Amino acid sequence: MPDTTFDTRPATTTKLERPKLYKVILINDDYTPREFVVMVLKAEFKMGESKANAVMLTAHRKGSCVIAVYPRDVAETKADRATDLGRSRGFPLQFTTEPEE
Repeated sequence: MPDTTFDTRPATTTKLERPKLYKVILINDDYTPREFVVMVLKAEFKMGESKANAVMLTAHRKGSCVIAVYPRDVAETKADRATDLGRSRGFPLQFTTEPEE
């Protein structure tokens, strides 16, 4: 009886690279109320109250704080949405992104 099995593997093997990750960074300012920053962190980054307060205080004391690390498109979307929330209320709240090293 003839061999009727077929090799179904692709002819070439492609090694998939993990997407480069980007840090979302909260930049401190002296005008946005702390409570509002905490609310944004809870809403956009799904942080609990204590974590959001700790992040806000770190940014306040050090000038900035890494919020989270995501693939580039997710990081940029979250940073833009969080910044836009502040702008919509007239605050200079700012979130930026940068590549993780």
